[in-house]
Amino acid sequence: MSCVPAGTARRDRGGRLAAVGHWMQRHGAVIRGIQWVVVAVYAFLILVPAFTPLPDDTAHLWNNLTLAAQFVFWGIWWPFVLLSMVLLGRVWCGVLCPEGALSEFASRFGRGRAIPHWMRWGGWPFVAFGLTTIYGQMVSVYQYPKAVLLVLGGSTVGAMVIGVLYGREKRVWCKYLCPVNGVFSLLARLAPFHYKVDEDAWRRSYKAGEHGHRVIPVNCAPLVPLRNMKGAAACHMCGRCSGHRDAIELTWRSPSSEIVQLGDRQASAWDTALVLYGLLGIAIGAFHWTASTWFVDLKQFIATWLVDRDITWPLETNAPWFLFTHYPEQNDVFSWLDGTMVIGYILATGMVYGTALLALLSGGTRMLGRFQARRLHHFVQALIPLAGAGVFLGLSATTLSLLRAEHVPLWWASDLRIAILAVSNAWSAWLAWLVTRRYSAKLWQRGAAMLWFVAALAVVDSAWWLMFWGWAR
Repeated sequence: MSCVPAGTARRDRGGRLAAVGHWMQRHGAVIRGIQWVVVAVYAFLILVPAFTPLPDDTAHLWNNLTLAAQFVFWGIWWPFVLLSMVLLGRVWCGVLCPEGALSEFASRFGRGRAIPHWMRWGGWPFVAFGLTTIYGQMVSVYQYPKAVLLVLGGSTVGAMVIGVLYGREKRVWCKYLCPVNGVFSLLARLAPFHYKVDEDAWRRSYKAGEHGHRVIPVNCAPLVPLRNMKGAAACHMCGRCSGHRDAIELTWRSPSSEIVQLGDRQASAWDTALVLYGLLGIAIGAFHWTASTWFVDLKQFIATWLVDRDITWPLETNAPWFLFTHYPEQNDVFSWLDGTMVIGYILATGMVYGTALLALLSGGTRMLGRFQARRLHHFVQALIPLAGAGVFLGLSATTLSLLRAEHVPLWWASDLRIAILAVSNAWSAWLAWLVTRRYSAKLWQRGAAMLWFVAALAVVDSAWWLMFWGWAR
């Protein structure tokens, strides 16, 4: 057995982790080189397939670039970017993201204007996520490379334009307008480590300097106020500030600490909207409609009603591909009714699930004492593990469909989905239990609040049961 005290072992691990952060700070040029490699791969994958013929029935992942790019983007890239937020924090944003790198690069040579007031509105993460998700379904972004170029390429162009106009060597787009910034911010709160600021050391640096020398300013591209940085929600984990003022270092933490300890200060109404009506509402609707028998039955009912009344224009298929899916050669064309139904189904699903969850969590909050909006927003954050797992499962459905087309055995998929849901449910329930401790010491109050929270978990689980098992029968 080792005779090293446990506390020493923990300090050693923390020291090695801090050294990783310091290495990143010293080797910024290597990180920027990695970013440009990712930019090149990203550009290749969204540009080249968009100008090549669509795959026919004989195409496979290993011999068709379009299918390969589809698998890389939606089968591997995005699901595991989400997973990386939980495991590593926003390392993707600071080290790998092509949009962030291009926006910062453009900002270096841009006009450097002040960030306008309208851009600082707190609702952009929710609105941008919702609009991008719905529009992606309208044009079938998971299936067609032209749609990928339009949605992802359009977002990248937007990032560069914002970089040219605002800030100087900053990532203004990433902080305010990126469609997934809010989602990444939520998931990164679960990461097991972060860059921690020692406020006492920071104050000492005003007199003692940094290593006894003058303090060299740090360019924090995502505009995080370093001295007051708490948690990992906004930090891009790029390492530039590691060692700054001898006060910042990469360190371990409990995965529950940010939500439980900082959730009452960090949480906002827009975070609540993004969790309940975004990740657990609109996103579920976007994944649901392709599998939903209710969607098919409702569409057939409305189509019959229209035909019986000689109203045929909604059944026409003359919408352009950049508005609704239009690929006749693939026998995949949306009528005006199809496109409208997709939008309506996603919005209705978002409203039903979001409102049901809001009502249940409001009831749970009331069990903890006098109702307070701040307490509700804090309680909602306990759903983040299940919300993130749901988006991962939804995206991975594309992964499995592509593998199924290649006749890859998928006997394990159902068990894996159940395991992911079980773990994320347990994690969310544990977070909720810890949050209730912040507001009441009475076990009966906390237990009553948890009954409401468990009901909310069941509502979310019902969505995935329908998609993966209920409608599949």
